[in-house]
Amino acid sequence: MTRVDMTGTGYGDANGERPRSRFRTALDRLRRDRGIWRRGILIALAAVALTLLMVLHADVPNRIGNLGSLTETFLPWFGLFVPLLLVLALLRRSATAVIALLLPAVVWLNLFGGLVADKSAAGGDLTVATHNVNAENPDPEGAARQLAASGVDVLALEELKGDMVPVYEEGLAEAYPYHSVQGTVGLWSRFPLRAAQPVDIHMGWTRAMRASVVTPRGEVAVYVAHLPSVRVRMNAGFTANQRDNSADALGEAISRDPHERIVLLGDLNGTMNDRALNAVTSQLRSTQGAAGDGFGFSWPASFPMARIDQIMVKNVEPVSSWTLPATRSDHLPVAARVKL
Repeated sequence: MTRVDMTGTGYGDANGERPRSRFRTALDRLRRDRGIWRRGILIALAAVALTLLMVLHADVPNRIGNLGSLTETFLPWFGLFVPLLLVLALLRRSATAVIALLLPAVVWLNLFGGLVADKSAAGGDLTVATHNVNAENPDPEGAARQLAASGVDVLALEELKGDMVPVYEEGLAEAYPYHSVQGTVGLWSRFPLRAAQPVDIHMGWTRAMRASVVTPRGEVAVYVAHLPSVRVRMNAGFTANQRDNSADALGEAISRDPHERIVLLGDLNGTMNDRALNAVTSQLRSTQGAAGDGFGFSWPASFPMARIDQIMVKNVEPVSSWTLPATRSDHLPVAARVKL
């Protein structure tokens, strides 16, 4: 009878025992190295705290320095803590910390993953844009030329300094035959404007307006707003009370508007996540959130960290949304294409 030698065939060793799989070998190592589960507990706790902060951001109180609004303004950036903590977990060789980091990673993707993808599409009937030109802009002529060449149909400008208004009027006149300036905000259009008027947002001077734009596909109510600035101060935190009151007044004006289709353009000095803008954001959709490519951060122009310049719509379908090239302002212009 022929004898079969299994040595060297890969089915067993000289003693007839099957070799252990790599998975089982690694599992045995994990069992032996119990420290891999005990190390990095502080990192794991930090991951859990980060998760809770992102999940419960709406419960962070605003009573102390408007901490809740400050958190929500920069909430997308909290995702940077995930790779940072992951590096620390790997350096500590902590399986517990690595597993715990799945929690904030999943929560962040749930909150902001949809913004990362490009949701823009072709088509649309109307292109709109808004830009805080900065009262101290050293080159208003250049900004006007650049904006006129953008090809948008309706353009809103904020922070129009009195002596600079004629500069923008001259620079935009050829591209936009219709315009209205109310206080420090203005609206330029390729299509006729009707019933342009200021909107009271409880500031003592005009920083918001409304006009009907008569497009080939019918009228659209367009609001332009520049809400009060916010400040981060060591002794007072995130000071935004005046901004919050003006947001409420703007939201009330929009809620009373009889027009079916509404577009809001402006510097709201707040992000879509900021609860203080609920009076506005609860009524309107962000074009960036619905049809944008990425986060569309607009401020500061040198290193954008937040989208405080907004294009929002009601009963209008966003098709695409993006930021325009920088001017000499501290804000980036933002634009959107919509379907009426």
